[in-house]
This record gives sequence, C-alpha cells and structure tokens, in this order.
Amino acid sequence: MSKPFEYSAPKLEEFTHDIEHTSRRWLLWVLLLVCIIGLGIFALVMQIVKGHVITGMRDNVVWGIYIVNFVFLMGVSYAGALLSGSLQLFRTKWRGPILRFAELITIISLCIGPLYILLCIGRLDRLPFLLMYPRIQSPITWDVIAISTDLVGCFIFLWMALLRDIARLRDKADLRVPRWRKAVYRFLALNYQDTPEQRKRLKFTKDVMAAMIIAIAIIVYSVLAWIFSLTLQPGWDSTIFGPYFVIAAVYSGTGVLIVLMAIYRKIYRLERYITRKHFVHVGIVLMVLAMFFAYFTFSEYLTRWYGQKEVDGRYLSHLYNDYFWLFIFANYISILAPIIVIGIPRFRSIKTIVTVAVISVVGLWLNRYLIIVPTLEVPYLPIQDTREAWVDYQGTWVELLLSIGGIGSVALLFTLFGKLVPPLDVSEMEDIEAEMLEKEKKLVNA
Repeated sequence: MSKPFEYSAPKLEEFTHDIEHTSRRWLLWVLLLVCIIGLGIFALVMQIVKGHVITGMRDNVVWGIYIVNFVFLMGVSYAGALLSGSLQLFRTKWRGPILRFAELITIISLCIGPLYILLCIGRLDRLPFLLMYPRIQSPITWDVIAISTDLVGCFIFLWMALLRDIARLRDKADLRVPRWRKAVYRFLALNYQDTPEQRKRLKFTKDVMAAMIIAIAIIVYSVLAWIFSLTLQPGWDSTIFGPYFVIAAVYSGTGVLIVLMAIYRKIYRLERYITRKHFVHVGIVLMVLAMFFAYFTFSEYLTRWYGQKEVDGRYLSHLYNDYFWLFIFANYISILAPIIVIGIPRFRSIKTIVTVAVISVVGLWLNRYLIIVPTLEVPYLPIQDTREAWVDYQGTWVELLLSIGGIGSVALLFTLFGKLVPPLDVSEMEDIEAEMLEKEKKLVNA
C-alpha cells in the first residue's frame, strides 16, 4: 500500500547534485536572464539621460506601468508572507513541499517591487531627503517605514526557515562546492547543531515570526491601499480599498505560487513530492479567494455606478468604452475561470489548475492597471490646453524593457537560490513525516 503524500519526505542527497554541478543549460539560462536585465539597464540609462519624456507618463497620468508593477509585486510578496506564515502556524500537513516557494516569493518580490518606485522619481538625487526630512502626515512615508519593516522581518523569517538545511549543507563533508560557498554556509548557519533544545527554540521563534509577518503584511498592504484611497481622485476615494487590496494580494500570490510549483516540479523532477493533491489544495484556496475578490470588485463598481456622481459617471464611461476588453478579462474571465474550473471536481487536473492560475495572475496585473491609469486619465479638474496625446497614457518601449528586466531579475534570483539551497524544505518535511508515522503507530497500538 502506497504512502499518503504527507509521508513522503526527500533526502538532502537528492538535491546535492544540482547544488554541486552547473550544467551548460543552466549557464545559458543565466546568460539569457543577464541579457534581459541588461536591456532593462539600457532603458534605465536612456531614461536617466533623456528624462521621463521618453516614457508615457505626463502631467495627467503621472503614474503608469512602473506603479502597476510595484503594486502587483508588493501584493505578491505580502501574499507569500501570509501563505507561508499561515501554513507555519496552522501546521498544515501538506505544507512541506510548498513552504519554501512561498518564502522565496515573499523575499524576491519584496526586493524587486520597490525598485519600480525609483523609476518614477525624476530627481533621484533628492531620494535621501525622504529619509532625512520625512513628513509623517504623508502616506508615502508610512509606506517606506512599512516596507522596510516588512523586508527585515521577512528576511529573518526566511533565514530561520533555511537554517536547518543550511546547517546540514555546512556539515556535509563530501559536498563538492567552492570554498566561498562553504564559507557562506558556515556564516549563515552560525553555530546551529540541530540539537533537540535548539530545534524547539527555533520552532517557537518561527511561530512568533510567522504571526508577526502576517500582521505586518496586512498592515503594509493596507497602507499601500491608503495611498490611493486617501487621494482625492475619481476611482480612488474608496473606503474598501484596504481589504480589497489585501484580498487581491493574496489572490495574485496564490496564483504565482501555483505557477512556481509547476515550474519547479518540472525542472527539479519533484513529481513524487509535489502531487496533484497539492495543486488541488492550493487551487481551492485560489477559488475561495476569487470569490472574495469578486465580491469586493462588484461592491466597488456597483457603489460608484449607483451613486450617480458626475465624475464617477465620466470615470466609468471612460473605463467601459476605452478599456472594455481589458475590463472584461480582468474582472470577469480571470475571476470566473478559477471558480468554474476548480469548483467542479472533474475539471481539477494539474494542467487546468496551472492554466487558471496564469489567467488569474494576468487578470490581477490588468486589474491594477485599470485602477491606476484610467483614473488618472479622468481628473476632477482637467488640465487646460493639454495636448491630446498627453491625456491618454501609452506605455513606451522604455517602460516595457524595464518591466521585462524586472521579470528577468525575479527569475535570476529564483535560479540562484536553487544553486544555494534545496528547492524543498527537507528538514521540515522530515519532521512532518516523523509526526505522521508517530500518529500512525499510536493508532495501531490503540
């Protein structure tokens, strides 16, 4: 009789080959990502030299794709924190194979996302003033404080989650890696010896940090939502933006987690550990979040339509007429797809779940675009004598290359992490297996 999927724990030796050896395919992949990032750097240099005039941002639409990327990536990072923290606290039996993915999503998105804010600043030389002379009345200052706090907390949580596996790599005598990497393992592992007392303390500390990062993630993304809702702008002055953004963040992050599970499962041949049951469990979470997101989206647009404010009427008319198909995809197709496909058990396969996850992620990005750009195109007080080309926003090749460069940076960080640590939390999965076997023995003896 085969073991349930919770019992199956990998051995560290299964992943040491990928850590020790660098294939030609891996090098070519890294070279491709470096070239993509290089294109983004070229676009950045051109923007610094020529100014924002080579982007689509103007006096009316002062925010564009950069802020869309920022809001989306920050949402993904907070979703990773909420998911990893919740799985840790509630001791979910199937958490083992996906914990590390959620933790890496948090840190990598949190490192890349805030960089897009810098791309919107016309005078980077004035950036230190934000730290030297902050205005506590400004939501932007709250956001800087919140993101910095979240970054520190998530790095500590990731380090504690990696500690046991890093200590085992440090102590593995036959591990054939360069000296500098062994030195990194020794530095990061400190003097951890995995004694019962150390393991107990680490488990307690991880629980405390998990609770903290869940609270921080909710607070931080609410602060980000308040940057919009506290601005007197049609489409933004909303009282539900806080929970709306938090639900959207977890929704998008869950979709990214499913896609990442599928990619790692294929590359590292993890079919034995990441099974269909894992995709179904995370898919059900995606489906439930889609329902919550559908409710908030419906409430947001219904109240604006029913209120019959003149400026809201102009905003909705502009949204429906000029962004009709984007609106349909972002707020109908990308929400109904996971509800229908995952809601019907016979449709639940790995391919279908991954497909609707991709649709949801794309839809969430477009949703952020529709929140930001159409709103700025319909101001309360239109700027007089504005060129028609400046009223409607169109992203340029500079913004496109910098967006692609951000995707390349995210992929490169995930690739480099795969060369330093196992893709699965080996120690955590061994603990889960031991707990399940112990429970099984007690049931047999009873």
